[in-house]
Amino acid sequence: MKVILLMAMTVDGMIARDSEHFPNWTSKEDKMMFKEVTRAAGVLIMGSKTYDAIGKPLPGRMNVVLTRNKQRISELENLVFTDRKPGELLADLEKEGFTEVILAGGSTINTLFAKENLIDEIQVTYTPIIFGQGLSLFADRLSMDLELIDFKQLGADELIARYRVVREAS
Repeated sequence: MKVILLMAMTVDGMIARDSEHFPNWTSKEDKMMFKEVTRAAGVLIMGSKTYDAIGKPLPGRMNVVLTRNKQRISELENLVFTDRKPGELLADLEKEGFTEVILAGGSTINTLFAKENLIDEIQVTYTPIIFGQGLSLFADRLSMDLELIDFKQLGADELIARYRVVREAS
């Protein structure tokens, strides 16, 4: 199972001003790319704060929301609330036939997957704005070596960089 962390980030390294910040600060080109990539994978994993900021499941793909709140239950076919650990969740999704998942934050969920060494690739859209303070890509101290796969310009002002997570040979 390939896990791709897909995030937009300000030039000063923030993914949001706070946990309730609606992601309306990226370009339409970034939003279209996000839609294409997440629909191609077929499944999108996010935390409950990210889901609440979006406000609804995104159509055309499975929306998996990690939450500790067992009261959150969905009747929708494309929305699942779960408290499964990242590795267990990925195993379940693989049994359902998924081969790739998109990890879409927030920083706490990104950190959970990173600490379990489950992220294979990181794709970041660098957006030319500055928040000064806010949420960073990860919520805790960790170490991860990356190797640039490629980068390209998106629209007039944004850049997308794709990185492979480098793992030590075992």
